[in-house]
Amino acid sequence: MPKRLTVTIVIPVYNEVDDIERCLTSIAAQTVQPDYVLVVDNNSTDETVAVARRYPFVTVLHEERQGVVHARNTGFDAAKSDIIGRIDADSILAPDWVETLQELFADEAIDAVSGSVGYHHAPFARFFSVIDGAFRRYLAWSLGPELALQGANMALRTSAWWASRDLMCNRGGMHEDFDLSIHLREAGFSTVFNRTLRADVALRQVGGTWSSFAQYVLLSPGTYAQHNRLRRVFMYPVIGTALMFYPILRMLYLGYDEQKDGFSVRVWLRATGGSRVNPATYVE
Repeated sequence: MPKRLTVTIVIPVYNEVDDIERCLTSIAAQTVQPDYVLVVDNNSTDETVAVARRYPFVTVLHEERQGVVHARNTGFDAAKSDIIGRIDADSILAPDWVETLQELFADEAIDAVSGSVGYHHAPFARFFSVIDGAFRRYLAWSLGPELALQGANMALRTSAWWASRDLMCNRGGMHEDFDLSIHLREAGFSTVFNRTLRADVALRQVGGTWSSFAQYVLLSPGTYAQHNRLRRVFMYPVIGTALMFYPILRMLYLGYDEQKDGFSVRVWLRATGGSRVNPATYVE
């Protein structure tokens, strides 16, 4: 009988009180429970840690160096399982997420996997999820062996992490999940996309200004450029589309009425917006 693969889920957090409860509740509802859940607090000033501690299966770690890359490393280093799952605080996992991971990694040819991403708490969420899925399939096809793992819904073998850890960049100005993908491949490990690994996220990056959103999405090819990866050109059609539709996305995001589960002009007119701290640039 094949060995049961153990799973640790790592969640870096910084002021995530609005999202962390939904995330952890989705973990509690898994058909197969993970062996460990590590919430890595990166100097939150709100009630994020207090909410996380309400869940008995959660272990809270602290990382004083500011930056999601440092929090991620602390969580990954602490993992004692066969597989490390990496998600964001706004990720809501499909009920079979852990079970799917175990099935995928039963294939010894897979070292790291990134899954499909839908959206929650947004008007027309299903429509955006379908569009996002099409873009991700396009990127999986066009990037090929240079596929970028998505930090909101990904996993890797713990052995692959330790074999490539010293290659990783630990600075701002790049997406740490993309950097991880690049260095995993440099170390000889495979990264794949599998749509059966499902998670939903929030559209929260569109809540800020156009310039902050543009800076965020342009870090995708920017990270590839810093590593001299020419396949970054395939990212620009997706980025151009996102920037073109930013005003509509922002309006829908700010106008979401949770009680109606839809768009509300009243909510939109009262919304103030505000840029969220960009985890890719806020690094000490």
